[in-house]
Amino acid sequence: MFQHLFWFFGHPEVYVLILPGFGIVSHICMMMSNNDSSFGYYGLICAMASIVCLGRVVWAHHMFMVGLDHLTAIFFSSVTMIIGIPVFLDYVLSDPILWWLVGFIFLFTIGGVTGVALSASALDMLFHDTWFVVAHFHYVLSLGSYSSVVIMLYLLQGH
Repeated sequence: MFQHLFWFFGHPEVYVLILPGFGIVSHICMMMSNNDSSFGYYGLICAMASIVCLGRVVWAHHMFMVGLDHLTAIFFSSVTMIIGIPVFLDYVLSDPILWWLVGFIFLFTIGGVTGVALSASALDMLFHDTWFVVAHFHYVLSLGSYSSVVIMLYLLQGH
């Protein structure tokens, strides 16, 4: 029970920490490319809202090793894989014409690809408690958040 309560809180917190970075990078891409199309703006809003909604229901993918039944593991694997779609749309709808944003997108893509591997329950059991999981977390959250903060500070200085 404690593990469910911990991850029910702890996993959505990861999305709370990275969503401002998504917003910063998406806003700068839209602003610098003069892309004011409503499809791009509303598409980004829908993608972020989808990330928030799906992020609330994927906590149990941290607990494949604790004896979840087969159907529950399949459900959480499927939802965890689906959460990659709005994240992908968040960056397809923005127009990354600036080379210094490509680094963020590249690093976050590496983290996303490792996340897709970890979303499969069989691979998650294989990679459980390994450096692969640590690398995934740090590519997505640490490098993604750090890159977006540096980009925003650069923009705020008037460059």
